[in-house]
Amino acid sequence: MKFLSLLLLLSVGVHAQQFSPQEIKRFVSRAKNVSIIRDIWGIPHIYGKTDADAVFGLMYAQCEDDFKRVEMNYIEKLGRMAEVKGESELYNDLLIKLVIDSAAAIKDYNNSPAWMKKLLDAFADGMNFYLYKNPSVKPILIARYKAWYPLLWTDGSISAINSGGLTNIDLKNFYSGSNDVAIRSNEFEDELTTGSNGFSIAPSKSESGNALLYINPHVTFYFRSEVQVVSEEGLNAYGAVTWGQFFVYQGFNQHCGWMHTSGYSDVADLYAEKISRSGDSLVYLYDGHLKKVGTKEITLKYLSGNSLITKKIKTYFTHHGPVMAKRNHEWISLRAMNRSLNGLIQSWNRTKCKNFQEFKKNMELVANCSNNTTYADDQGNIAYWHGNFIPKRDSTFNWSEPVDGTSSKTEWKGLHKLDEIIHVYNPATGWTQNCNSTPYTVSGTSSPKREDYPFYMSTEGENFRGVNAARLMEKSGKLDLDKLIALGYDTYLSAFEDLIPALAKAYDKLLTSGDSSFKDLEKPLSILKGWDLYSAENSVATTVAIEWGQKLMPYILKVELPKNASIVDKTKSYAATSSASDLLKPLREAVSDLNAKYGTWEIPWGDINRYQRLTGKIDEIYDDNKPSIPSGMASSTWGCLPSFVSHYVNGTKKRYGYNGNSFICAVEFGKRVNARSLLTGGESGDPTSKHFNDQELMYTKGKFKDVLFYKEDVLKHVERTYHPGE
Repeated sequence: MKFLSLLLLLSVGVHAQQFSPQEIKRFVSRAKNVSIIRDIWGIPHIYGKTDADAVFGLMYAQCEDDFKRVEMNYIEKLGRMAEVKGESELYNDLLIKLVIDSAAAIKDYNNSPAWMKKLLDAFADGMNFYLYKNPSVKPILIARYKAWYPLLWTDGSISAINSGGLTNIDLKNFYSGSNDVAIRSNEFEDELTTGSNGFSIAPSKSESGNALLYINPHVTFYFRSEVQVVSEEGLNAYGAVTWGQFFVYQGFNQHCGWMHTSGYSDVADLYAEKISRSGDSLVYLYDGHLKKVGTKEITLKYLSGNSLITKKIKTYFTHHGPVMAKRNHEWISLRAMNRSLNGLIQSWNRTKCKNFQEFKKNMELVANCSNNTTYADDQGNIAYWHGNFIPKRDSTFNWSEPVDGTSSKTEWKGLHKLDEIIHVYNPATGWTQNCNSTPYTVSGTSSPKREDYPFYMSTEGENFRGVNAARLMEKSGKLDLDKLIALGYDTYLSAFEDLIPALAKAYDKLLTSGDSSFKDLEKPLSILKGWDLYSAENSVATTVAIEWGQKLMPYILKVELPKNASIVDKTKSYAATSSASDLLKPLREAVSDLNAKYGTWEIPWGDINRYQRLTGKIDEIYDDNKPSIPSGMASSTWGCLPSFVSHYVNGTKKRYGYNGNSFICAVEFGKRVNARSLLTGGESGDPTSKHFNDQELMYTKGKFKDVLFYKEDVLKHVERTYHPGE
């Protein structure tokens, strides 16, 4: 055996010397317990003897599909991006290290229940076995994965740490002494489109009498992959995994399904601290007494040329959390929960729930700090929870701004129990929808009532996706999978319902008064007035409307309305109160820009709105000279349910999609699960793989593939079967 181990080491070169013979023996032994079947779409179906075996295989398969993205996610969560991208990432890394404590993650690993520790160990083994078996793969930074890494990142994302308007610029200014000012991006879509759509349909609104679920996360393209993980210990989950995580994040098993939308419940708070000096120490006032400010030296590194520069920063903490900024001569500390052992336990156990009672019991851990949850099951139950981890607070304080850190009255008072948060169980309307919008329209007349909950449980207003989705649900008859998919791919742009009539009215009023100064806009106005408001590849009106809308949006966002007014409120107000010039001048600018770029403004949307898959290289950019295909979808900012956020990049003449629909799946829960899915581009991140772009045309057209959930169906569509490492 010792001789065999030596041969194995020599066969893969020096790169594998980091792994001991005992480790390699363990890797090889576990790999024998795992089978990976790649179907005709390249989707990995991982079958393990135990749950831990399945995790081992899942991580190996993820690395095969896109190791670069797996590694980059952990580089980010370890606060090491500046080591790859340079000094510009330094304060992003500092932010991560302030809010995600590696020492606490290691402690959680050591204190994990035995079953969880097995999963964590299997995670590390799967990653490391891939590196051992693939010495030609050169990691950017991480040559060995640790079992505690998944505890840095225990649900879908880092929770809302920008409570009260906190930015990385605030953090940089505080810890560097600089006085930078945040510059608002012209690409406002980045601020308005992050999120997802989740729909559930009860038997009363289903043609088959079975519950349906629509899973539609909106993220940067290729952020998640499509997988199935199965074990002899009862695991059988299908869906989307975020690169580097070992649980199905959005998906289903044979009994139930879950969809997460990004939540904007207030789960993180800023505290204004009164700081003074006492001898050699800094102190802060709290309930009439002085407490010592904690300090911690954080070491960061950043790439400069070909060298790594080390920078040490002395950071400060109060009992509320890390100090993040200074405002009005007061230090601002942050209280947040961005990772926890219970969060990872909840994420894993969710995938094995068999019914509504088990799912609800798991939700009672209230450890998911970033998501809303939409649910459906094979017993006909549907449900929606707005948030999960929500601290109890005194509602007399304005928690959207920094609160008084000197008083115990502003402390969190425990967590809300599950049934105390905003929720809907089996609504009479027979449906739920959430598009990162208000929960108070989640189920039509069965929606929760705003007055029944404290404001901090729902800080978001309505958006145009929510308007469109709620309207479609209310007017639709009974749905099947095909109709649900068509609903989810509805491209109606409800944002223009008020803007275009206001534009037409302003133009007609000027003409009636004898003012023909905007006469040159007669034809584009005519096209807009005759438009049905659906984005489409062949639609000139879509091009004109969106190019015009982008010029309006900075002004719409500045509309002064009561605090926390929604984008829908602001758009309606802008349409109702703006002058003719406010509406018509931006249209003229949009037409002029189109003429300058293309020689004509009469250009179909699909000619300039393109899908082009990049290879994943750090310095790669979109290129008009490289192949791309048209997309008729549009940004969710305007109400398009299948979001496709595109923009011009580095002087390109065409717009390229980079964010929006990623993994999309429609599921019916009957005696057998029936599901269809889509993935942006394809499963593989390797440009030489046939699965790099084999779903691109289907993706842009909304043509779904059948999900192969049952093994007998998988075996009819096999491309390759192997053990990890083969």
